[in-house]
Amino acid sequence: MMTQKSDGERKVARREERRKNTDFWIYLQTSLALFSWIFFLVALIMSYYAAPDQYYGILRYYDIEIRQFWLTPLTGYLYILLWLSTLGAYIALMTDKYRCRRYIDNRHYHLMFLIVVNLIWLVYLLVEAP
Repeated sequence: MMTQKSDGERKVARREERRKNTDFWIYLQTSLALFSWIFFLVALIMSYYAAPDQYYGILRYYDIEIRQFWLTPLTGYLYILLWLSTLGAYIALMTDKYRCRRYIDNRHYHLMFLIVVNLIWLVYLLVEAP
């Protein structure tokens, strides 16, 4: 007795996975995405030290001087880190576009999110930091 297969089962049966293991491009894409996120996290830490200090009431009470300007050397490094993070995420997306063309492949929305956040942060720095 034969059972009838649904359309979804036939599509899965026709399209067997031919990839046996990961290749150089997948390793490159993964390492670029990882380094992009690491650069982003280092940029977050560096922005804490480069940004102007917060003006808290206790500082005003004890008449402690606070810095109200961006530190120029750290801001330069911050620009470089953000651009490297954006470039790494973009190259990882481009390798993904040409390497993974199946519908079931990962879309890597985290890299798109990282690019958008980096670009918004760069525009903010261009407006706020001298």
